[in-house]
Amino acid sequence: MEDVVRDIVRRLVFYAVTRVPRDVYNALRRALVEETNDIARTCLEFMVKNIEYAMRNKIPVCQDTGVLYFDLVVGEDFPVKSKLKNIIYDVVRELTLEGLLRPNAVHPFTNVNSGDNTGRFVPWIDYSLVEGSDLKVSVIVRGGGSEFVAKLYTIPPVKGLNAVRKAVLEAIIDAGPKPCPPVIVGVGIGATASIALKLAQKALFRKIGVRHPDKRVAEFEENLLHDINKLGIGVHGFGGKTTALDVKVEYSHRHVALYSVGVVLSCWALRRASAIIHGDGKVEYDGDEVWD
Repeated sequence: MEDVVRDIVRRLVFYAVTRVPRDVYNALRRALVEETNDIARTCLEFMVKNIEYAMRNKIPVCQDTGVLYFDLVVGEDFPVKSKLKNIIYDVVRELTLEGLLRPNAVHPFTNVNSGDNTGRFVPWIDYSLVEGSDLKVSVIVRGGGSEFVAKLYTIPPVKGLNAVRKAVLEAIIDAGPKPCPPVIVGVGIGATASIALKLAQKALFRKIGVRHPDKRVAEFEENLLHDINKLGIGVHGFGGKTTALDVKVEYSHRHVALYSVGVVLSCWALRRASAIIHGDGKVEYDGDEVWD
């Protein structure tokens, strides 16, 4: 089973880095059809061509292969649980030394690059323990440009959800063209600041166009998407109809005294991949993420 996990992690990182999921690709193509701004259309055309070229040639979609963020849902009966971290770290090292990943892990106090994309708490791994014998592995690539504009707000509860909406719009306006729009917006509303940011990051794993199961949250997502695209920032800041491809909101029950709101953006090249490894060794991929 250890070899199976190693192989699947390698495949998922490769697919995440060398393409975007089909739902993101299709959203970019829809934006291209609907766009009337000539400069924005030209940028969107190059984005689509860039994705297709990267897939054909099995090279990274973007030179910034980012920091890898893994989300593991681990069945309590899945074997090799204790080895998952070492397997992931080994695979990231190997793929960096093989040239697929650009070395991005730098010690914050010495400024020394580790050279292999591993270091203290990098790559980041979140674990959830559930019943059963399956392991779901999800990976998302977080580039520096998108992370640079992440925001955290604490809002008095008396101001309510309208203040949450204003905070998200403020984050988008402040980001402007820096995160390479059109962006995908992750919004987390949580009990604490750290929970809000984590929920915002997790929200980006949800597919374009898939709304939150809570209808109230789904409506909030749709209204935010409409408001963001009315800002006119547009593709790479050149104006036009599409500043964001989608908005994803995730929440926990908040503390009675505040709204903690995290806003995490992805550039147009939202890179993610996932698979389920069953306890018997069979593997189930998401066809929208592992595709040609």
